[in-house]
Order: sequence, then C-alpha cells, then structure tokens
Amino acid sequence: MSPASAYRWSMIVAILVMVIWGANFPITKYILERIGVGPFLFFRFLAMPLIGFALLALIYRKRWRYAVPKRDDWARFAACGMIGHAMHVGIVMWGMNLSTPFSSALVLTSGPLWTLLILAALGAEKLRGPQVTGTLLAFGGILLFLSDKFTAGLARAGLGDVVLLFAASLFSLYTILVRPLVSRYGPLVVLVWTLVVGAPPMLLITLPAALALDYASVGWLTWWWVFWAITVSSFLGWLGWAWVNAVRGIARSAPLQYMMPPLAAVFSWITLGETFTWLKLAGAVVVMAGVAWAQFASSPAARNTTQADAG
Repeated sequence: MSPASAYRWSMIVAILVMVIWGANFPITKYILERIGVGPFLFFRFLAMPLIGFALLALIYRKRWRYAVPKRDDWARFAACGMIGHAMHVGIVMWGMNLSTPFSSALVLTSGPLWTLLILAALGAEKLRGPQVTGTLLAFGGILLFLSDKFTAGLARAGLGDVVLLFAASLFSLYTILVRPLVSRYGPLVVLVWTLVVGAPPMLLITLPAALALDYASVGWLTWWWVFWAITVSSFLGWLGWAWVNAVRGIARSAPLQYMMPPLAAVFSWITLGETFTWLKLAGAVVVMAGVAWAQFASSPAARNTTQADAG
C-alpha cells in the first residue's frame, strides 16, 4: 500500500474505530448489568493474551526473537502492564458499572489533560496560559456536568465518574510510559507482552467471580456482546487505532477521539434509553472545548504523547 493510499484508508479506519468505541460504552454497560464486573474482566484478560499470542506467532513465526522484548526494557513493560491493563482497565470497568455510558465516555475524554499535567510535573512540558485555561475550563465543565449528581450527595453514578477521572489519569501515565516501547517494538508486541504482566493478577482477582457466575442464566446475546467487546472493540480496535496514529500522526488523529462522547450518547439513547438534561449537554460541550483548547495549545512534542482514553 502506497503512503497516499494508506493515509486515505487511515481516515476510514479512524472513523470506524471511533464508531466502534462510541458504541462500546452502552455495550459494556449492557454486559456489566448481566454478568458483573468480575466475570467480564476475567474473560477479557483470559482471551486477549491468547488472541495476541496467536497473532504474534502467525506474524513472527520465523523470526520470533524480534517479538521478544530486550532485557533492559522489561521493567518498563512491567510498569505499563500493571498501570495500563491491570489497574486502568479494572478501575474503568468498576467506574462504568457505577456510571452511565455517556458520563463514562465524557469523563474519560479528560485523559489528554492528565497527560499534560503529568508531562509538566516531570518537567517535559511547561504549561502555558492557554493550556492552563483549557484545563480549568474542562474541569469546570466536568463539575457542571456532574452538578446534579453532587447536589443530591455522592450517589452511585457520581462515585463512578470520580473513579473514571482517576482511571483517565492512569491511562495518561500509561500513554507516556508506553510510547518509547511502541516506537521500538510496534503495537502488537507491546500489547501482548504488557498483557503478560497485567493479565495474571487480574485473572487471580476475578477468578472467584467467574466461578460464581450462573452461566445458565446468561443468554446468547450477552455472550455475543462479550465476544464483540473483547475481540473487536478492545483488541482489533486498539491495533487499528495504533496503526492510524502511525500513519497520520497522533496530533492529526487525536481530535477524532472527541467523536466518542456524542457517539456514546446517541448509541446509549437508542439502545438503553439514557436521557440528558440541557445542563449535562452544556457541561459536555464545555469539557470537550476545554480539552481541545488545552491539548492543541501545547507544543508539538506534547501533542504527540497526548491521547484520550478509549475506555
């Protein structure tokens, strides 16, 4: 495929991934309501490494040594596996179980703000006036969006959104840590070996819940969406988005991620009947505007390490 053709196809793939990820918020909510957080996490962390190793063996079958990380990189792989998979994914699922699809998508969009703050704390990026303004605007929008929940006390949905804010910060830290590995090894190798670290503790933690699940009561439609969420949305979606970033560059592809909250809202309204007040819609607009302002007022280096969390 020529570079020009790859660039054209990358836009098609990017939009397709955004649609899949936007729809994944209500799909995940549907799954969690029927089988719970623990069993879903168990199936996810059982299936994804197996799929990854099967694909890795197919691609690197005659040059396996290129698919194995160097010894000096294992500490970073371990950190990325624990932060990006075990901690981040587990906390995201817990938060989504306590929140709504639209709230989850919107709050997780704050990921680029956390990335900028972490870079600034590490001294890799100096925050400028527009970045500070955008950051404050986005957090103000989140507070506006959640205001109706907090006025009634820290309800379950409000707690879920706070949990998701923390999860977004973990994903931002993972994004910064994993970038050098992706540059050296490619997205598939990084995904597989970080799962090797992150999956085992999650399998041990969630095994009791998976054993306690009443499998006879789970319908075929739920199993289909479990398969879709793990293989299509999580695995193939992640690889597709990594390819889009490699072809288009993160600075060009990142704005497309702001499609996720409105797409999640539409899919959630159609499938789950989620409703939105004007206050929530106004807060959502302020959040996305603030995130965009903060992200694209940053330096080119910071834009190349800043992404929103796909959930």
